[in-house]
Amino acid sequence: MLKGFKNFLMRGDVIVVAVGLIVALAFSTLIKAFTDSVINPIIARAQGGRSVGLGWQLGQAGNKATYLDIGSFISAVIYFIIFMAVVYFLIVVPYKHYSARHGVMAFEEPGPVKTCPACLSEDLPAAAVTCRYCGTEQPPKTGTPRP
Repeated sequence: MLKGFKNFLMRGDVIVVAVGLIVALAFSTLIKAFTDSVINPIIARAQGGRSVGLGWQLGQAGNKATYLDIGSFISAVIYFIIFMAVVYFLIVVPYKHYSARHGVMAFEEPGPVKTCPACLSEDLPAAAVTCRYCGTEQPPKTGTPRP
């Protein structure tokens, strides 16, 4: 039982995902510091005056619980966009190139699909001869696919 667990953990995919997660968490901390220290002050200054940030006070002045902070939301959106761009360009793109060199197509676009006339499942590969769900024979492909 422990040997099977060890074999599962030592698969290349699990190691790659674990390393990617660790790198993503490190970038998350770095980007969070950037948005808190650089982006938030710029957004807060956009309101002008002595405001706490970009937003409106809905209740008693100075009560943070009733302050509608639009600046924090804008900062979170900017954080998300920067974080996803970093993950894509520093983890996904290199992994795609690495996988392609080893003969595996990672994150590739799915091929053409067709619908089974018997059970109406819509995710059969276009070249399928039988339906994977109901087992009925599929009509042959007609014509050549367009690019």
